[in-house]
Amino acid sequence: MTLAVTALAARTFIGIGGNLGDARATVEDALRRLALLPDTTLSAQSRLYRTAPVDAGGDDYVNAVAQLDTTLTPQALLAALQAIELAHGRERPYRNAPRTLDLDILLYDQLQLADDVLTLPHPRMAQRAFVLIPLLEIAPDTFIPGIGAARDLLTQVRDQAIDLLT
Repeated sequence: MTLAVTALAARTFIGIGGNLGDARATVEDALRRLALLPDTTLSAQSRLYRTAPVDAGGDDYVNAVAQLDTTLTPQALLAALQAIELAHGRERPYRNAPRTLDLDILLYDQLQLADDVLTLPHPRMAQRAFVLIPLLEIAPDTFIPGIGAARDLLTQVRDQAIDLLT
């Protein structure tokens, strides 16, 4: 059961992607599962996009971004996301391997964090059209701590192909 959002809830953004199996169905199911996380409300979700892999091979990805309001800590949220990935058969054989599902915490309020497990904001989000375009669709005024306004970064990713799925 999802609890009502309180003033203490953190606004978070989750990057969602997959390129193995029925990636569209997997991303859609991930969005449903995000809405069921404890102490969390799914506040917004982007449309689905198709993108070519970046720094990797394999089939095209289906991507989206979800906005969550949660009282889960960043570490608890990460653990919940990894459980959803595992439920979809996620394996990590090597860096940037094709995957059934990838769920990344992009932003957790304006928190900046770097430890052995989690880096916030996500270290490559400003370099990826598949993150910026769906993020700006649902939160056009997003500010990335330590970087700046997300909309100002679009010129840096304009050469990355991204197509809206219908």
